[in-house]
Amino acid sequence: MLSSWTRDGATRTGERRRARAQTSPVAALAALFAVCAGLSLYVTVLGGSIPLLEDRAVADPTLDRVHDVIDDGGVVDAERLPDAMTRGPDGRRLNVTLTASDDVWTVGPAVPQEATDRASRLVSVRLSPGQVEPGRLTVVVWS
Repeated sequence: MLSSWTRDGATRTGERRRARAQTSPVAALAALFAVCAGLSLYVTVLGGSIPLLEDRAVADPTLDRVHDVIDDGGVVDAERLPDAMTRGPDGRRLNVTLTASDDVWTVGPAVPQEATDRASRLVSVRLSPGQVEPGRLTVVVWS
């Protein structure tokens, strides 16, 4: 009789220990909801702080892409200027102008007065074989 009482007592103590280590399903769901709500709030606030394409200046990266297309060994070739029109951002219009000495080359539609997203850089321009002059490459991007 003493041995059966000990076994029952040991079983009850083990059951109590296991019962204390378990988490209530309601508490687990509440914790999961709190984590998901916090993550959603974080993403919403972060998404609102990132500027949209309309808010960003896109002329500088466009200028880099245009320069990469028309540059040949550190010298810009005016004959490659039409290839630059493929490097504009989607949904935007692009005008590319190259000036050197008294020469001006332009591709793209006419630039409206309200277009303010512009970028330019100094480049070396090949005017003819063996003749290279300093010039300026300018891009204007607008909607």
